[in-house]
Amino acid sequence: MAAVPVPPPPLLASHAAVRAAASAVSRSRRARLSGDQPPQVAALRRGDWVKLICGASFEDAADVRNLSLVYTLAGVDCIDCAADASVVGAVNEGIDVAASIIPAAQRPWRLVLMMIAETFISVKLNLILRIAHRIAQSHVRKFVLLMQYLLRASWLENTLNLIPYMGGVLTERCYGCGRCLPVCPYDRIRAVSYVRDPTTTSELLKRNDVDAIEIHTTGKGTDTFNTLWNSLSESINNVKLVAVSMPDVGESTVDFMNALYAIMEPHIQGYNLWQLDGRPMSGDIGRGATRETVSFAVHMASVSERPPGFYQLGGGINSYTIDCLKKAGLFQSTTFPGTATSETIGSHQTLIGGIAYGGYARKVIGRTLRKIPAQFGCVRIEDHPEHLLEALQEALSLVGPVKGYPALSSLS
Repeated sequence: MAAVPVPPPPLLASHAAVRAAASAVSRSRRARLSGDQPPQVAALRRGDWVKLICGASFEDAADVRNLSLVYTLAGVDCIDCAADASVVGAVNEGIDVAASIIPAAQRPWRLVLMMIAETFISVKLNLILRIAHRIAQSHVRKFVLLMQYLLRASWLENTLNLIPYMGGVLTERCYGCGRCLPVCPYDRIRAVSYVRDPTTTSELLKRNDVDAIEIHTTGKGTDTFNTLWNSLSESINNVKLVAVSMPDVGESTVDFMNALYAIMEPHIQGYNLWQLDGRPMSGDIGRGATRETVSFAVHMASVSERPPGFYQLGGGINSYTIDCLKKAGLFQSTTFPGTATSETIGSHQTLIGGIAYGGYARKVIGRTLRKIPAQFGCVRIEDHPEHLLEALQEALSLVGPVKGYPALSSLS
């Protein structure tokens, strides 16, 4: 009696178009592999590193999971998330599902975030902005519609139908931009302190499913940074990469960075990276936001005494960023525009190692996620192949220009 053919797992059987697109991404990435360096480090040296920013206070596990799945298929090198075990678990789940669709997909480094700041003005928060106070039920719809008009805040569309049941804005979806505070007409939103425990983070760094840490700074004073660094010193060598996010604080920026590097240098055994945060949490606003970030990059690239490490753009990153970098002569460039000599730390290393997509990356995938009816529990995007393909194409529209993938038409 002939054996009855065993059908492939449903997950794989229903994703032919997704597999075709993601397989093309994997082939393109493998073609660039060379030497013994981790592929993420090679990407930083070439200038085509891409990081997905889920965010330090964005703790919606379902969205984090789906974002991680889609952007892993799109070939990002790193995914950052809150220093919380459940959120790290959501990232890992998304990566695992991507690997079940494309076994050859490269697993991104997983990075957890810590914040240092003292006031809301700095936006990046040790006191992470959380919207926790309730909004009066009679004003909810008016408030949301006003916010949509003023901010075009896409995440509010997801919360509109849920607010009556939750009693207010969903705190796990807040990522701390603060744009709601000055425009709320009812004065019912408050910023409250939210402190991430360094001891818990230190334990996270000892796990084998966390590859990197990023510390966000205010650009003012090193005492708080030094205290946090010392609290992490026993576990810092378990990670492959230590990143520090920096705002542009003018003439003192480079001196401050060098002071931080002096604190870190004795304990770093892996790689270090500087995130140039030109305009934090503003990538979904428009072209002006990315201009500030690129201007920050131009300044740093022209400074010879900048500290060692890779450099990555963050804050204000969107679909305009690559064009702005090209116009500035910094896209995958090893020399500063107008000079004849290399300004790099090592041979054949680009001045700007890559970019990090945050709010804009979440926004473009959110457009697709909102099309999926959430009938029972959390939406798993892989259960909707047509939407997964659409989301992947959106992700590739961001990642592809950095990575140099073939045209999208050949990936679908």
